Amino acid sequence: MTARRTQGGAPPPDGRTRERLLAAAREVLEEGGYAGASVAAIARRAGLSAGALYRHFPSKADLFVEVFRAAAEGELAALHEAAAQRESHAARLEAVVAAYARRALANRRLAWALVHEPVDPRVDAERLAYRRGYCRGMAALLRRGIEAGELPEQNAELTAAALVGIVAETLVGPLSPLSGEAVSEAELVPALLRLCRRAAGAPDVPALRGLRARRR
Repeated sequence: MTARRTQGGAPPPDGRTRERLLAAAREVLEEGGYAGASVAAIARRAGLSAGALYRHFPSKADLFVEVFRAAAEGELAALHEAAAQRESHAARLEAVVAAYARRALANRRLAWALVHEPVDPRVDAERLAYRRGYCRGMAALLRRGIEAGELPEQNAELTAAALVGIVAETLVGPLSPLSGEAVSEAELVPALLRLCRRAAGAPDVPALRGLRARRR
């Protein structure tokens, strides 16, 4: 059977080849960040030519818009899953923050590229969409916590933006490939949770209160 042709005479994009390129781009991104993810490196990783890449994506920016979108959707799905495993709304808020921090620390180069690394303006627009989605989810958790009486009355959107800022700025040093800042997950995550708990007005969890009592 003859392959269907596009208007310009070239065969239509192959879905499997496209997926190979997206997977290769993510792998290269995780290893060397956006700046090191050249078209040649991605094509080589996928076992294809640069010309083959351009038949599927008009530019590096087009390719990475899709890579960032898929990565962001995966991260948001993981955060929703973490929240669903907790009963109280305050605990769900903490689970989201902890899951975000732990996933970022487990794949620092990807997290740096997703949140902080200088990127093409179109890719940056995708990054901002991801951050807005994270803020919306955080605000929804806060509103439900307020309605349930677990959190004090507050502007959920403003608090959500502040919490996202706290998390992002706390992780800048540990995620940066240039800072050399060595902070362990065991040290960073509990401290980050305390900050976010206080910012949202959530009470201390019983386990922490018991730990403090034992220390006295």
